[in-house]
Amino acid sequence: MMVERLAPEQHDTLDNIPEPAENPNLFGHHETITRLLSMQTSGRLPHGLILSGPTGIGKATLAFHFARHLLSRQSGSDLATVPIDGAIFRQVASGAHPAVLHLTRPLSETGKGFKTVLSVKEIRRIGRFLSHTSHDGGYRMVIVDSVDDMNTEAANALLKNLEEPPSRTVFILIAHARRPILPTLRSRCQVLKLDTLEADDLSAALQSAGAPLPDDPSPRQAIIEGANGSVRQAILLMRHGGVEIAGALDAAIRNARLDTLAANRLADQVAAKGKETAFTLLHDRALEMLTEGASEAALRGELGRAERLSSSSESLRDASREAMAYNLDRKQQALDLINAVHRAVHGG
Repeated sequence: MMVERLAPEQHDTLDNIPEPAENPNLFGHHETITRLLSMQTSGRLPHGLILSGPTGIGKATLAFHFARHLLSRQSGSDLATVPIDGAIFRQVASGAHPAVLHLTRPLSETGKGFKTVLSVKEIRRIGRFLSHTSHDGGYRMVIVDSVDDMNTEAANALLKNLEEPPSRTVFILIAHARRPILPTLRSRCQVLKLDTLEADDLSAALQSAGAPLPDDPSPRQAIIEGANGSVRQAILLMRHGGVEIAGALDAAIRNARLDTLAANRLADQVAAKGKETAFTLLHDRALEMLTEGASEAALRGELGRAERLSSSSESLRDASREAMAYNLDRKQQALDLINAVHRAVHGG
């Protein structure tokens, strides 16, 4: 399936998969949709909304669906259906609608690849955007995708814009729940937590995107379990051997003594040239295991262990960003991830 690409390429674009801005299909999140529409019809739509939840479950897609709904000037119990060949849909998808500003990580100055952060320079575009009078007196929307990618300077600049926005302006902030939302951001916004997709919605979303689950029951179930309700994660697992990577990680850390041969074999596999996505899958799985371990330890009242695991997760996340920014030794980074998870599983 070839996708007619209307939206600009982004740092997380997947080949032949629609971007959120151009995706006409939305699955799941019925309770959140109902809350949004209820706030709109009652006149209590806040100027700041945070859509929070794991990566790849449709948060940004929902944001653009709701933006098109507001632009269509409709209300009711259902999101407006905007024709995909109409002006609103195509302008929003291409980033050309005068009432919608979409901020995400920009291209690097060299034009090769994307910046690792959503910088203050991008956030300052909001001031220029809001300085212009609404072209038709309707809503204006700023979609920030995502707050996880902002540095401190950018976050502070965004807060200033949220303090006293013009009337009929709605900020929709996407938060991937990788770290706590800044209290100052939370205090200025209504936080809506989105759940991961159920298996049926996940399957339907993948089918609509042209990336159906395999028919074979065994790999199909492995992908559903590994995706954790994320369409993006399911696609990556299917395209880049994510199920096999997770299995290799489990095998390397299974025993109290780390299987160094298996660990090095896995590190070599994901550090090879052209295997950036495979490395990301290992990275995400490792951090997920650390986060899960921290949560389980906290529930058991083991607060010291929970804090150590949480700190380890943050340190590895920062190290990964540094490795990406400075093109550091990816194999060593992979080994650090494997060792950290091994320590977490076995009581470190």
